Amino acid sequence: MRVRSGRAAQGRASAKGALRIVESEQREAEATVGGRWLVRGKDGRLTAYARNRDGLLRWTEERPGGPRWQGPDFIPVPHLTHLSIAQGADTYVHFFGRRSRQKGDGLPTVDIVHAIQYQTGRPITSWRSLGNPHKDPDSAARIGSPVPAVARSGAANVFVRNAGGGIMLRREGKGAKWEAWTDLKGSLAQDAMAVSVAESGRIELLVPGSGQVMRWTQAESNGTFEQAQSIPVAIAPGGLVALETAPDRNTFYWTDPTTGGIVAHRLGAWLIPIGGTPAEGPITVLRAMLDGYDCMILAHRDLDGHVMLAACGTENEGGGLWWSPTGERTTETPALALDVYGRVVLAMIGADGGLYVARQNREPGLAMDPAERV
Repeated sequence: MRVRSGRAAQGRASAKGALRIVESEQREAEATVGGRWLVRGKDGRLTAYARNRDGLLRWTEERPGGPRWQGPDFIPVPHLTHLSIAQGADTYVHFFGRRSRQKGDGLPTVDIVHAIQYQTGRPITSWRSLGNPHKDPDSAARIGSPVPAVARSGAANVFVRNAGGGIMLRREGKGAKWEAWTDLKGSLAQDAMAVSVAESGRIELLVPGSGQVMRWTQAESNGTFEQAQSIPVAIAPGGLVALETAPDRNTFYWTDPTTGGIVAHRLGAWLIPIGGTPAEGPITVLRAMLDGYDCMILAHRDLDGHVMLAACGTENEGGGLWWSPTGERTTETPALALDVYGRVVLAMIGADGGLYVARQNREPGLAMDPAERV
């Protein structure tokens, strides 16, 4: 698949029970959020999210398909050490944060918090605490970062590494009531989990461990999570992502710690090296139609911070793909999404803390216009 990329070009609203959106001098992003941080809403507009030390930044397309954007809106969110997002089939965007509040000279009080954005560009609900799977303050302070998934039914799930290296789950049950924390077991879990929600509604969770990737799956949508057979491979820190590429079949992509390159894998098949020299963190994957073909679009930042882009037929990584530099640089994981017209959109946080966006043009293959700061 041919890939061509361009070179880089040189308190709004509030509602009862919602967090304030305010004007602030803190308009530069310092980090992206976990999960897919570029999403499309029900009205067809794209929204990008990032963080700084004081809260959440949000950019929104003025109209479906762009090219103009609004923002960044600044939403104060104090005391968060990590923030991840997940979007449901209903297009609601769920935010899950790890909050750490210092009280006096003792251990910090750590809990998991949740908020929702129901409509593009509208206020976010107030944060609700989901508590902590540990009652002991010392153990509670050592939980990991939340990794969310939203079932096709709209029920939210959040996974957290506990103090002992196992995996804990809390999820919405009937009537949108949150169930108690559930211990999924596991051992020596790392923080950088990957999760995939199939069209059938079944969720699969992958967790890097010691020389293996642990897996949890569901037999049916909203069913019980059962630990499945692990994948006996080592993975570089943070370098794991999963995406459904056939009905109820995921393709996993990770960074090999020995070669430093990216590997693609499907259960029951051989490992497929696909090159690249990614920096720490997951690559970004998107399934899209290119020139009438079902394709996978992949992006990552290399060891020098350059954003690299590639494409191949879906589940045809073995046929080869070629990484092409976009001309952009970033210190964070780039994002991919489809706009309302089906065009590929690549988003990055620049060294200046601004949002840069490149959009697919009309030329054949994956030809991208130069990125511009929005």
